[in-house]
Amino acid sequence: MQQLREQQIAAGAICTTKAGLEIPFTFNNATAAFAAVHDGVALYDRSHWGQIQVAGADRIRFLHNQTTNNFTVLQPGQGCDTVFVTPTARTIDLVTAYLLDESVLLLTSPGYAQRIMEWMDRFIFFADQVEPKDLTNTTAAFSLLGSNSQAFVEKLGAGAIVGQPNASHVAVKLNDMEVRVAVGSGLAIPGYTLLTTAEQAAAVWQTLFNAGAVPMGEQLWEQLRVEQGRPIPGQELTDDYNPLEAGLWQTISLSKGCYIGQETIARLHTYKGVKQQLWGIRLTQFAEPETPVMSGDEKIGRLTSCTQSHEGYFGLAYIRTKNVAPELPVRVGASEGVLAALPFVSHEYI
Repeated sequence: MQQLREQQIAAGAICTTKAGLEIPFTFNNATAAFAAVHDGVALYDRSHWGQIQVAGADRIRFLHNQTTNNFTVLQPGQGCDTVFVTPTARTIDLVTAYLLDESVLLLTSPGYAQRIMEWMDRFIFFADQVEPKDLTNTTAAFSLLGSNSQAFVEKLGAGAIVGQPNASHVAVKLNDMEVRVAVGSGLAIPGYTLLTTAEQAAAVWQTLFNAGAVPMGEQLWEQLRVEQGRPIPGQELTDDYNPLEAGLWQTISLSKGCYIGQETIARLHTYKGVKQQLWGIRLTQFAEPETPVMSGDEKIGRLTSCTQSHEGYFGLAYIRTKNVAPELPVRVGASEGVLAALPFVSHEYI
């Protein structure tokens, strides 16, 4: 991975530390990278995200019973986004699962592989044939984002997954290196994610860079994450919220039967009990997370994230369902704002 960092620094990266790992914070190319996200191909290093391999004959049943999505309908080469939740349906992490022939690969949020490993271990019993292994330090991941990403992966030899559902994946040869290319950028932006080994990381990144992908750092990713509405642990995914409130309806199977947290989620859905929803707020100035969101003199929510965008400032907040109205004027600290819909989330009760 040191060789990868040296290549990224040579390309203009200024690094920072996240989840205990050194990563590019910016490439000092914000304008070009932002343009590439919308009209070209941007390259984001996700090697500090966690990767867990779950093997064993009972792996599908186990993950089906531990998370919100339906694993029994999936075949190798397919995948899904799913949420690990507590027995009371409080959120732990949003992960992407890729089904392989002999295992399932989980891509977790940065710094959360160990937490997920420990959580799964609590529910693996003596007779269970389930073997989780933390691969974070021996693997790497890169996402391609942008309108030209489809043509880009076709040139890489991964045209077979173009047009396939999210998290579909295929192994391809890239300059004699085997990499796995999956549908999905991690945001509601067209794109693909490449999974490889730490040993190949530098060569894979250089190949993508030489092919014309514009590198982007963590600073731009965080801006896009907030603007898109992807919730993350510690901010939007905590013991205070469930996945329905977080707008992660696409990760939840309402028909698959019993799993950890299922009873609470089913009750909330049946009785329309989602009392708050994750929404965006266009702001006139920066506001600190945890600041109350006010509508007139009434507190209607709480800010969880805030970023500077290309059009001012943008925040994420949980808003009481009964107060939700698109374009509703609000006040967050000293900042004025209006509620804004988020591409990454959905709300059934609108």
